[in-house]
Amino acid sequence: MIKCLAFSFLMTLMAASGLPYATQRLGDNLIAVGLDDDPRAATAPIATPSPDASASGDTSCSSVTFTRSLKYGGDAMNVLDAASAQTTPGAKRPVVVFITGDSFAGSGDSPAVKPLVEQAMCFAASNGLVAFDISYRLAPAATWPAGTKDVSAAISWVHENADLFGGNAQEIIPIGYGTGAFHLASFLAHKEFQERDDHVAGAVLVSGIYRPTANADEGQRAYFGADTGTYDSRSAVPGLVAVEEPIVLAWSSADAPNLIMQGEKLNEQLCKAGHCPRTVVLTGPGSPASVFDLDGTSGNLHERLRQLIGQIDARGLP
Repeated sequence: MIKCLAFSFLMTLMAASGLPYATQRLGDNLIAVGLDDDPRAATAPIATPSPDASASGDTSCSSVTFTRSLKYGGDAMNVLDAASAQTTPGAKRPVVVFITGDSFAGSGDSPAVKPLVEQAMCFAASNGLVAFDISYRLAPAATWPAGTKDVSAAISWVHENADLFGGNAQEIIPIGYGTGAFHLASFLAHKEFQERDDHVAGAVLVSGIYRPTANADEGQRAYFGADTGTYDSRSAVPGLVAVEEPIVLAWSSADAPNLIMQGEKLNEQLCKAGHCPRTVVLTGPGSPASVFDLDGTSGNLHERLRQLIGQIDARGLP
């Protein structure tokens, strides 16, 4: 059944997609794991429509159900959204987890609205996957390694609850974009911050920094600290070269020079360690929607993701 679902996704990945509208409220079946050890502290999931859903009139994603504001930790930012579509009872589909962001710092009062992420989630759910999007704490209130710990807690939550959405906990593929790419890379690299049941089958890293440098911007300094002498120990690169899971690595020709350099350098280091990633250079400004080429950036990032899912499926995971 898994192979059939994955095959269906591989065959339809190029289809067009709209924005998600349907919503769902879950009962008490969710398993509370992650940063919050007291399940009573978690609030009930909130079902709300996507932004401007009623106004657009687009029904191409009408089969997708969104479940919002699921708590994986005690902070207001420790929430995630899920997108899934009805499938054969008992079927388990591959899972993608979006971890995105434009800055390491912010107010941290509440999660931002992410229309491009929702578009990508809707597309994924419409094409045989289960999709999640996680929010995480921001500097200056939360400094390194808060983002890494949040990613670990969120993936642990997804691992424990994926089956409630028809997902396969053994086929979780997190997708990091921007600052989310660093937090995901740091999660993969720093085993000391990983929680129980947070295994991933592969990962996608898009337009991130992986080794903070002395010319860090204000947001990076707020997160990593003012002492640049600590930055090497907070780098994701040394740990990433030892990661065995397959990686897709992407950046855009329109990225800032330091982001391009970070992507190229990480690719070089991974290949030197005998673990070359599948690489993609996007031809236009990237976004979370670039994962499925929904923003016209091309570069075949969607094709690399297809290959990654096919590789994982071919392993014969349960």
